[in-house]
Amino acid sequence: MRARHRPRAVSDWPRESSTCFLQVERPFFLVVGTLPPGRCPCKTDRSFCYRHVVSPAPRTTSDIPAASPDGGSTAGPGRSEARERLLSTASGLFYREGIRAVGVERIVAETPTTRATFYRHFPSKEALVVAYLHGVDVHTRGVVHEAIRSAASPGDAVRAIGTSLVGDLSRPEFRGCAFLKAAAEFPDSENAVHRVVVDHRTWYVATLTDLFTQVFGSSPRRGRPEHAAQHFLMMRDGAMAGAHLDGATHVGAAFTRGLEGLLTLLH
Repeated sequence: MRARHRPRAVSDWPRESSTCFLQVERPFFLVVGTLPPGRCPCKTDRSFCYRHVVSPAPRTTSDIPAASPDGGSTAGPGRSEARERLLSTASGLFYREGIRAVGVERIVAETPTTRATFYRHFPSKEALVVAYLHGVDVHTRGVVHEAIRSAASPGDAVRAIGTSLVGDLSRPEFRGCAFLKAAAEFPDSENAVHRVVVDHRTWYVATLTDLFTQVFGSSPRRGRPEHAAQHFLMMRDGAMAGAHLDGATHVGAAFTRGLEGLLTLLH
């Protein structure tokens, strides 16, 4: 069933029995509500609509998935443990082996679960990929926000973000940037997966621009904060792409030297 559906507002849904997952606005902005059997606004004959996926991800660094495919459940209050196990397994596989290289059957087998359970929580593999990247996004934002919160100055916050990145390069599980890898596999700018990548990078640059604005302040040698932020992102992309080829130690040292240059040189 390919047609788009426009369900009623969440506040109008009857609060009874079967769960129905309803898509609103964009493919990766989703909400969950409840409906009585046979009353799905999608007008299907099912009491459960398997087209839609549960739970919104916030639009609010490390770009390594925080969940381990072999770890315990990350389900919280109101979250499905089965969904979290599927997402954890898929996240590890996608990051290590590539998104297109891993199929639904592999994810189901390694979780382990059933195809029915998979499609109850994710209407498609693409929806699962979007959820995976949202998880990496949330983790990265947490790392950056903690660096800013705990730093004594904006310059120290930029250094802390860089230090976290350099530390990631040496982690045994490091396989590069999850977002860059996803963008390479989904180059179409209209694709939902590609849009998640673009949104993440937009936030990242905006956050760094704010920090560099504070770093440069009213200095007579005031730089261009947006140029410094883009320069930081370029160095970050290069470090994450080249660490496994040129060695994490050498790449990390080069990145650190470049970062100090950003904090002291005119842009």
